[in-house]
Amino acid sequence: MPSRRRTPAALAALLSAAALTALTPTAAQAHGAVFNPVSRVAACYAEGPESPDSPVCKDLVADSGTQPLYDWNEVNIANADGNHRALIPDGKLCSANREKYRALDWARTDWPATAVAPGAFGFKVRVTAPHAGTMTMYLTKQGFDPTRPLKWSDLDTTPVAVHTTTRTATDGHYAFSGTLPARTGRHVVYMVWQRSDSPEAFYSCSDVTFGGGTATGAEAPTEAQLADGAALSTVSHAGHGGDEAAPALSADTAAGPASPLPLALAGAGALAAFGAGSLLLTRRRGEN
Repeated sequence: MPSRRRTPAALAALLSAAALTALTPTAAQAHGAVFNPVSRVAACYAEGPESPDSPVCKDLVADSGTQPLYDWNEVNIANADGNHRALIPDGKLCSANREKYRALDWARTDWPATAVAPGAFGFKVRVTAPHAGTMTMYLTKQGFDPTRPLKWSDLDTTPVAVHTTTRTATDGHYAFSGTLPARTGRHVVYMVWQRSDSPEAFYSCSDVTFGGGTATGAEAPTEAQLADGAALSTVSHAGHGGDEAAPALSADTAAGPASPLPLALAGAGALAAFGAGSLLLTRRRGEN
């Protein structure tokens, strides 16, 4: 019965393939950024990762390369679970304490900014995968010094907008209203988007100017720009609620995680050995 003799080997091959698949690293799930007011990463992406216009975006690319811009929707912490203040130290709010995005924390007054005024404001967040959760928008307090790194204590404890997100987003955007209080000068709008279907959370810093201050040309990327750069992204631009969150990079893992391939090969080898042994035993039984 040749078919019976091949069964253990075939099973071993299938199990080996499954082991390799299970241990192969998958792309990180990364899913949004604020487009109004334009976030820092989105504004620099809109200028063009390969040849940005503003000094701060040029410096970002010189410091960190173009990948943070192509991965504009990835400023996240996979296992935040609401513990934002515990996981993100002062001065690291804009990068979510991710080494890859460290330039976003720079305390500079030349970040592209959006001119705003007190009163009703329409927020817009571009997402590449909608998730159930809550977006909370904070504004810095009056007297905020943009030449100093952003701290948690710089944010007004009363949000300027809170929006419940669902697993659907019209044309890839969440649009909702909030109310901006009276301010003067340059400020930062800080977003925390905590998923309710996963511990993953996303973060974003948008520079704004009040009171007739000079807005330095903040523009959101066009859909054509997003499509053109998608192939150069190292993260997933798809998925939805319930996806398993991928681990976030940190300063300690900036060089990348160790490859799981040796472990996968070891597992596959063990399964192959098991299959070979089973095949031999089956043959001996057939000969008796």
